[in-house]
Amino acid sequence: MAALRGLLARPLASYYLLISSAGLLLVIGLTMVFSATSVKNYAEEGNAFADATQQAIFAVIGVVAFWVCQRLPASTYRSVAGTALGIAVVLLLVLNLLLALDSFFGVKRVGPLEANLLWLFVGGVQLQPSELAKFALVLWGADELARKGARLGWWKELATPLFPVVALLFVLVGYNDVGTMLCLLALVVGLLWAAGVRTKVFAVLSVIGLVGIGLLVAAASLGAGSGAKGQENYRLARLTTFVNPPPPQECFAEQCYQVAQARNAIEHGGWFGVGLGKSSFKFGWLPEAHNDFIFAVLAEELGVVGCVVLITLFAVLGYTGLRIARRVEDPFRRLAAAGATTWLVGQAIINIGGVTGLMPLTGVPLPFISDGGSALVVTMAAIGMLASFARCEPDAARALHARPPARWVRLLWAPLPPLPGRRRRPAPPPADRGSVPRSRARREDDQAASRGARPDRARGGTASERRR
Repeated sequence: MAALRGLLARPLASYYLLISSAGLLLVIGLTMVFSATSVKNYAEEGNAFADATQQAIFAVIGVVAFWVCQRLPASTYRSVAGTALGIAVVLLLVLNLLLALDSFFGVKRVGPLEANLLWLFVGGVQLQPSELAKFALVLWGADELARKGARLGWWKELATPLFPVVALLFVLVGYNDVGTMLCLLALVVGLLWAAGVRTKVFAVLSVIGLVGIGLLVAAASLGAGSGAKGQENYRLARLTTFVNPPPPQECFAEQCYQVAQARNAIEHGGWFGVGLGKSSFKFGWLPEAHNDFIFAVLAEELGVVGCVVLITLFAVLGYTGLRIARRVEDPFRRLAAAGATTWLVGQAIINIGGVTGLMPLTGVPLPFISDGGSALVVTMAAIGMLASFARCEPDAARALHARPPARWVRLLWAPLPPLPGRRRRPAPPPADRGSVPRSRARREDDQAASRGARPDRARGGTASERRR
């Protein structure tokens, strides 16, 4: 423990913990995507590396996004926060409008734009606007809360404009994807918690959030998400299946079948797994094995040991993010680090809880691990932002300036962070002078007495006598 405390006390410990945990999660994710998709790709396309190659390309793009974001100062993030949020809202509005046109009028495509539930296709480019909305909300929410400062104690300052914008995002995202909306909810909770909002506010927001989730669950009967009007409410079915699960042999519905097969895969893996690439449930027995249920494939192939390693890496990532939020001095950096950390760790908890049956099934991907290009790029960008903040910790900034790396390293990797500003001690308030003291009062002859002299202590005798 003493050695561990010594390592954690080093100036750049947060930066190296963040890089190592995120890098290992990225490598594990690429490996598991290849393992979960190779058999299906070879059977359908004759190329076992089709999905793995595409995921590797997005991983390279994500590394570039990480490199760019770790070079940016906090002022840049604050300046682009409003623009990023506006772009995310516009993309979500376009996505929902295209889905409405398809639902009511059968219009599948408008020019180069096409929508498919959660994805927006612009020409040949596939985007998931909800992923961009997560990162944009982190930046914009942290900027707004940092600007308000101590005024957050007033309901009016806290509610405007944060609550209307958050409610709009919840409706635009949650109408089609309640799982992603829960990730946004965890993000907002992290921001408010880091800002020091009172517990009473959290209680009120919890009640409002539960009511909103209930309305979104009921909206599935009207065609929200993947539901259809007049058919069974699949969101309500997921909740009832979680509360009162049927026997495994009777799980023929989609929601029940996925969780039952995921549990069977985890049980088949045992303590040490059946071996990497040797999963049998990925042969069409487990739906969405490469995306939402990739944790079950990992548990089957690597066993409990592999699951513990994966959960430990996410725990290290969460600890590091909150450590960065605690150690930085800038309020914006503190809030943004807390929001991004609760988003990533909260999404991992929601995914793993749904796969193992400990939480209702929501269908969110596992960060770094699941197959998905937009999610991986945005996640790596968020890690780059956290890396930039980790280098701005006071001890880290002083250490980097004390022994600066070579110039080519600063140009190719990251510039030196700004030194922490010296905190000026506030000047003491002026003393209340009140009335003039008696010792400083004017004499009758209008001559001021010398400082410290008293009329009753007159000096007497000669100089030699006074010296004695």
